[in-house]
Amino acid sequence: MTVNEHTYLKEEELIRLAIETLVSTLGPVETARFLTMTQQQKLDAVKRHREWQDTLDKEQFFDQIFK
Repeated sequence: MTVNEHTYLKEEELIRLAIETLVSTLGPVETARFLTMTQQQKLDAVKRHREWQDTLDKEQFFDQIFK
């Protein structure tokens, strides 16, 4: 039995290759649009989470989790 080794790319190299792939496939305008869209979705998720926290009954939540 042999163990396969996998080497991860350095983060800078991974980002560079990913951006190059996006630009070569989508073009610069759609790449920028995609990257902006992804960031906006993350911000929306944070906003939704904070809104959920605002309506949360902490005692009831802990009772449900730690029964």
